Amino acid sequence: MKPWCAHPPAAREAKRHKAFDPCRFIGLVLDGTAVARSHENVCDLCRPYRNKKKEILGYHHRLVMVSVAGTGLTLPLDVEPYGPGDSEYNAARRLLPRLVVNLGRRFADYVVVDGEFARAPFLHEANDLGLYVVARLKGNLPELFAAAEKRFSRQPPHQIFRHGQDRVEMWDADDFDPWETLRVIRYRQYKPDGTVHEAYWLTDFPRHRVSSRTLFRLAKSRWEIENQGFNDAKNRYGFEHLCHHERHSLLAVWLLTCLALTIERLYCVRYLHRGTHPVRAAIDLLLLFQLSLGRPVVTVPDSS
Repeated sequence: MKPWCAHPPAAREAKRHKAFDPCRFIGLVLDGTAVARSHENVCDLCRPYRNKKKEILGYHHRLVMVSVAGTGLTLPLDVEPYGPGDSEYNAARRLLPRLVVNLGRRFADYVVVDGEFARAPFLHEANDLGLYVVARLKGNLPELFAAAEKRFSRQPPHQIFRHGQDRVEMWDADDFDPWETLRVIRYRQYKPDGTVHEAYWLTDFPRHRVSSRTLFRLAKSRWEIENQGFNDAKNRYGFEHLCHHERHSLLAVWLLTCLALTIERLYCVRYLHRGTHPVRAAIDLLLLFQLSLGRPVVTVPDSS
């Protein structure tokens, strides 16, 4: 697959023009999703999906998306489709180095991922790219998870604070043998309706750089790609629709959708209108954008 990238210049310009909320760290979020279901196996990127009896119900495409997160402005930057026999883990490992090269090593500070990525190879690769890792801890590391669960269950919360209308209890430790380089947090988030959400996360962020409360916020930024990434793209931008099954065509449609999301958010959420020009309506901005994509008018010299 040709290593295209959606629009790193847009993200770099957004950072340069201070479009992001004032924050100490800028994050990237990696996650996979399924799109474009069909009844038949049409191309080599179609993958079967099955019921609980392992019976094939149809086919779809799977891809990994990476997005800016934790800045108040969710910008989907790039996608990487699964190849034949591929996985989310391998696709993400191809996508992240390419994105860092296009954005620059100093653009982001950390990457947020699901538990599948809590593996030594991915942590080392992210560190080599200049990124800290914040990963969900589940049964993917059963010994570390069991040790953290056992210790935290015997201790009162290390910190209690409010997150909006929610009450949050936090536990934080970084001395689990033999994982001294990893830090584990557990949070319990109490909602006003009485529901309780609990999760464990691991990170290689040292304590002197990130507090427990900040780490909670970084972990929660993982949901931005679900809500402002996949949901918006599928429900409002036709991310599920494919013109035809051809791998370069598929990739072009997905990247253009990411670009459209970015343009809309820069306009509607931030509206980077620094300068002397007046505030423009959305339809006026669209017209100017269309005109800028057209051919320049060449003035023919008067030979009379």
